[in-house]
Parts: sequence; structure tokens; C-alpha cells
Amino acid sequence: MIQQEAKKLITDAIASGRKSLLEPEAKEIIKAWGIPVPPFFVAKDRNLAMGAGNNIGYPVVLKVISGDILHKTEAGGVRMGLKNEQEVEEAFNEMIFEISDHMPTARIEGFLIEKMAAKGVEVIVGGIRDAQFGPAVMFGLGGMTVELLKDVSFRLAPVTREECLDMISEIKAHPLLTGYRGAEPSDIDVIVDCIIKVGNIMDAVDEIKEMEVNPLIVYEKGAMAVDARVVLWSEPTVLA
Repeated sequence: MIQQEAKKLITDAIASGRKSLLEPEAKEIIKAWGIPVPPFFVAKDRNLAMGAGNNIGYPVVLKVISGDILHKTEAGGVRMGLKNEQEVEEAFNEMIFEISDHMPTARIEGFLIEKMAAKGVEVIVGGIRDAQFGPAVMFGLGGMTVELLKDVSFRLAPVTREECLDMISEIKAHPLLTGYRGAEPSDIDVIVDCIIKVGNIMDAVDEIKEMEVNPLIVYEKGAMAVDARVVLWSEPTVLA
């Protein structure tokens, strides 16, 4: 998907009165700007989900797609490490039951099936638009630890490579990226690249109020954005 097509997802969402993108839409946005995401497929029913797992290749992750469910894990809307068609079917059935129990009024748009990413160091790359200062980018340790530790750094967007390196070195968890206790160092260049690209998205698309790539799983070589969130301004504006 090219960037103009990705921007249309945003204008369509705003026109329909939505204040955020669904996860697959958010992934299309970051993918259009060159941030790597796992292969994924949106399925509307159980059979399509099972077929998608076979096409993508196991193991896969199954997630519910719903604008009413902000925290999918807590609502029972995520299953990881599914190794075959039978496990996808069982996870699908369990997920429907748990969601109906936890959030019976939630509107389900479909199900996301994606290739499960290998383990690595989890970081967060985000963007926020301030009414006074404009767009800014954020970097920190990812996953749930970002909420617990709040170990993050910020810069106004767009950012240079040197600013990104400063952001990375500023967080307390920086040693985890450089080979802590004999671990392989993470790919700093790909982190820099992702921060720059998030900054470019925030600079180019005025309709985005906030965005997060969390976690971005970073490896010795390369990275993978396994989750993404985009919050929109309530009022539409004209895209550049």
C-alpha cells in the first residue's frame, strides 16, 4: 500500500466518525512508510482464520479486531504461538467465548492472523501531536514495561539520525540494547530508522493525534513491529 492509499484509510475513518484506526489499518500506515510488520491477514470467520494460518505459516498469533476493545489481552482477545489449524480453531472458539463473557456489547470487526515474531528486545516508538509545539516522537523500552517504568525520551519531529541516537542513549534501559551481560547487541540502526519514519508520519499526516509502535521487537539484525495504534483528531482536516 502506497502512502496516499494509506492516508485514505485515515480520511475514511474520520469521515465515519471514528477516533482511532483498527490494528490492521494502523499496520498498513506504518508499513506504507517502510516500518516492517509481520505477514498478516484479516479474517471474518473461523474458516478464513484457519486457512490464513496455513497460508502465512505457523506459528501464528490470533487477535480480535474491535474498536470497542482497547486492551485485547485483558479481554481474552489474543492467542499466541498457535502451531496448527486445530489450535487456531480452538483459540478462535475460546476467544469468542471469553470476549462475550468480558465485553458482551463489543462490536467485533474481524480477526487478525499474523506470523508470530521471534523473541528479541521490545522497544516502543511513538508519536504525539502537541497543540503548541506540533508533532513529536518518543522512544523507550517497550511492552508493558513502558507503563510501569516510564523510561522514555522525546524529540520534536521530524528528527535527525543524531537526535535519534541521543534519544536511545538517554533511556536508563539503554544497556539492554548494547549487549547487556553477554547478550547480542540490538540493531541500533533499525531503531533509528523506525524513529525517523514515525517522525515522518507525524509530520506528513496532520490527522494523527497519537501513534504507537509497541512492541517493536529488535534483533541483532532487523526489527519487527508486532502491534500498532493510531489515534485520530476528532475533526477532519485537509491532508497535505
